Amino acid sequence: MKERGILTVVSGFAGSGKGTLMRELTSRYDNYALSVSATTRNPRPGEEEGREYFFKSVEEFENMIAADAFIEYAQYVNHYYGTPREYVETQLKNGKDVILEIEIQGALQVKKKFPETLLLFVTPPSVEILKKRLVGRGTETMAVIEARLLRAAEEAEGIDSYDYLIINDKIEECVETMHEIIKNEHVRAFRNVDFINNMKEGLRSLSKGV
Repeated sequence: MKERGILTVVSGFAGSGKGTLMRELTSRYDNYALSVSATTRNPRPGEEEGREYFFKSVEEFENMIAADAFIEYAQYVNHYYGTPREYVETQLKNGKDVILEIEIQGALQVKKKFPETLLLFVTPPSVEILKKRLVGRGTETMAVIEARLLRAAEEAEGIDSYDYLIINDKIEECVETMHEIIKNEHVRAFRNVDFINNMKEGLRSLSKGV
């Protein structure tokens, strides 16, 4: 029987490099699957159904909510976004370690529904480096950057709810750290209950024959 994959949620500050980290991780190792979200917003140029998002009408999305078809969902700027349960379950059953990139509120929502979920939080080594990275992108005004830093201060209050902290200093080392954490999770005792019970039963049977 194929070993079930692990559901991993990755969160992090804007500018922490979590997107780059996950792209490197999935390109380097073939046992990972990035979850594809559903949304009610229209596709942007170049986006494809099932690659960037599963595009749904509001009615379709709300029917999925009613059917408890999402692991988590939220509404931003008049559009729904959510993680389809069926897609994730299929990947996990196929032995893939599924990675969701979502913010803290959604991460804690997933953890509450699925306590076995692994939560990872990505952060730069310091506040100074975080600000430097945001400014260095050159894609946002200082007002937007200040807003992102304010949001980061709010997010920091929830970091201690995560299982592991990933300090993204050197991307190569960070990718390997994340991979090792997820790999080691597979041998945690609580994830191997069936194996443990089989060993116990086998040993009880042997002891009766001694």
